[in-house]
Amino acid sequence: MVSSLKIDEKSGLIEGVRFVSSPNCDDRPPGCAIEVVVIHAISLPPGEFGGPDIERLFCNTLDCRSHPYYRELEGLKVSAHLLIRRDGAIVQFMPLQARAWHAGESCCEGRARVNDFSIGIELEGSDQSPFEDAQYRSLQLVIAAIMRAYPAVTPARVVGHADIAPGRKTDPGPFFDWVRLRRAL
Repeated sequence: MVSSLKIDEKSGLIEGVRFVSSPNCDDRPPGCAIEVVVIHAISLPPGEFGGPDIERLFCNTLDCRSHPYYRELEGLKVSAHLLIRRDGAIVQFMPLQARAWHAGESCCEGRARVNDFSIGIELEGSDQSPFEDAQYRSLQLVIAAIMRAYPAVTPARVVGHADIAPGRKTDPGPFFDWVRLRRAL
């Protein structure tokens, strides 16, 4: 079992983590530091776990005719820096210094455009079910590595998507154990 993760500061990649390149990112504004981690939850199709469709969505290769729910995703360009699968496996979609398109219309600490100064982490899950122990272990390792590499990120600056987009988003949802995560950090 891995006890820590390391971020290569030059490449922005987490060492030993599978990388799948997403085009849904761009450069952060000049001088914009990474200060916040946003935790999300996603399952595709909704409520189903496993399979390639989350990665396909983030890479713009999802067949939107393959499931009725996917019709509303047609043309959507979204991504996150990281995905943590139910078994704790981590997938990285872009360097951490890139701006992922994960937060949408959002506000954190009085600042809009949260994508500019955040790292987005998707947990494979939903508002209707608990997350797995393996996911919490991987999430804790990832956030610890991020806090070492980007000191402006503190436990207080680890937030949920619902926190930065209230009324619009609910994830990671009521089954996410914030107390457990904060104790681990």
